[in-house]
Formats: sequence, structure tokens, C-alpha cells
Amino acid sequence: MTTHTLSEYLPATFTDLAAEKLGGKVLYATDDFFAEKENLIKPGRGVFIPDKYTDRGKWMDGWESRRKRTPGHDWCIIQLATAGRLHGFDIDTNHFLGNHPPFASVDAVYAPGAGLDALLDEGLNWTEVLPQSPLAPGSQNWYTCHPGSAGLQAREGFIRQPHPGSAGLQAREGGTRQPQNNEVFTHLKLHIYPDGGVARFRAYGEVFKDWTTVAPEELVNLAAAVNGARALLCNDMFFSSMHNLLLPGRGENMGDGWETKRNRTPNNRDWIIVRLAAPGRVKKVMVDTCHFKGNYPDRCSLEGCFCPDDERVKNDEAHWMLLMDEQKLSAHRE
Repeated sequence: MTTHTLSEYLPATFTDLAAEKLGGKVLYATDDFFAEKENLIKPGRGVFIPDKYTDRGKWMDGWESRRKRTPGHDWCIIQLATAGRLHGFDIDTNHFLGNHPPFASVDAVYAPGAGLDALLDEGLNWTEVLPQSPLAPGSQNWYTCHPGSAGLQAREGFIRQPHPGSAGLQAREGGTRQPQNNEVFTHLKLHIYPDGGVARFRAYGEVFKDWTTVAPEELVNLAAAVNGARALLCNDMFFSSMHNLLLPGRGENMGDGWETKRNRTPNNRDWIIVRLAAPGRVKKVMVDTCHFKGNYPDRCSLEGCFCPDDERVKNDEAHWMLLMDEQKLSAHRE
């Protein structure tokens, strides 16, 4: 197979199902004495402010538990923004140098609509999707998930297929099992051993949506990331990422959209290719320039194609058809 670094492959191919901006939530942590659990799924890699302290100690941009003086370890529960199939993780210890956990693992469960009491029930059957694995300090620790196998074989390096016939995942706490191929999950449990701080946690995977529950004439946002859409390619995203274009809501500020650099070439056109969440008939289009007042596009148009092969689309091998002629846009407006 083609060799890629995980840091290139996972974000480019899959969606961060745990992202706060997409709707992910950190529901519970055994301890977040030094830094709040909610920081785990925020954008970016976290910042370090040398002289910032709280009444509990050094302020850190991540999740950090106190030093553990008793047996056991700390963990937290994350509700994914949407159900999905997991493919890999980034456990980022950025800025945590003398206080990072030396090991981590991840469990997963499919429990749509479950409340916290149900998720904390010791009888709930979690699946181990990342065995206890080493973490380096101050760095992104990348792991890829191969359901139904020995699990995670690569770390902050290159994708490697598991060895055929390898042993299954080891059960922990009596309530974990092996994942099945294409298994869908809604919640994750991140374990750190025994304690410490993690700046950010990313869970990359494919959005799962049961399209059989959608009526044939129902209007659905096929370009929404939460439904499974993905931004594949664009000509430029100098100021802000193309992936922001598919997030819920109208954006918090100008940086929470897609913005290209200024181009002085006459008749220049910026463009983006979005893979829709599912094949469909486009009946309504909304282009929102919220927060873009002196730098919004003058006009926009829309083309479509039917091509299930993303690589063919990226290589300009798809046949495009015009869906919407050029339309004039306005500042800060839907």
C-alpha cells in the first residue's frame, strides 16, 4: 500500500468526530483539578502562557488531573458529534512536558441517546479500540485503528497493517471486547495512565447516518459535515480552512469560515470541491458570508458531478455540470 504519515492521512481522509465545533462534548472526567476536561476537543493544539496561574496552580490549555496517590488511573467520557466508524486518533500532549501521562488507551460504545448514568454503569459493554499505548511529551501521538485486528500498530509515524493472525485486543476492567468490522460508535472513553495532562484529543472516522430514516422528498443539508460531507480540495485556504465551510451554525468570527489570500490575477476564481454526504438532487443552495464584510466574494457559482471515486475528482477526471449560474453576493449575509 502507499505509505503516508498519519498526520497527513487521518485529517485529510476522515472527520474529527469528537470536535467541539461539530457538536462533540466531554461529558465526564474522574478528575480535572488543574485544567478542564472541555478543553480536550477545542480547536487548535492549545496555547502556553508562561506567567498565567490559577488558585490551583499553573494554567494549562488542555485536560489535566492532579497527581494520583491511590491505585487506578484517570479517564473521561466523550460524546461524539455524530455516530461514526473510527479510523484513528491524535492524542496531543502539546505543552505538557513534565506532566503528561506516559500511556493512554481508548474504549468505544454505541449508545445513542444514553444519559451519563447509563454511560457510567459498570455493566455497559465498552469496546477497546486503542490498547494501552505510549505517549510522548509535548507532541501529537498518532494512532490508526483497524477494527477486528490487533488494533493500533502505528504511532506518530507511518501506517502499518497489523500482522495477520495477531492476538486480539486485551480486555480491561472486565467490560471491553473486540470491535467488529465497520462497527459504529457514539461515545469514547479516553484513559490516561496514571494521571497528567493532554492538550487535545482527535477521533478521526467516517460519519454514519442512517439514510433509510430520511424521507425521499425531505430537504437535507448534503454539504454538512455532521451528515458526512467532506471538503476534498481547494485552490487556496491561506487564512482559514476549507473544512470550516461545512460546520454547523454561522461561524463565531471571520476565522471560522473559508478565506483565501488576495489574488491580483485578472478574472481569478477561487474554488472548493465538496464531497456530499450522499448522492442527491440539489434543490436549494445557501451561501453565507457571515463576518466577511470587506473581503467577501463578489460572486459565486455552483457545479456538480456524480463520481464516487474521490481520487478521480481530485485529478480533474470527473464530468462537471453547471447547477447555478454566477450569483452576486453581499457582505455579512445569508
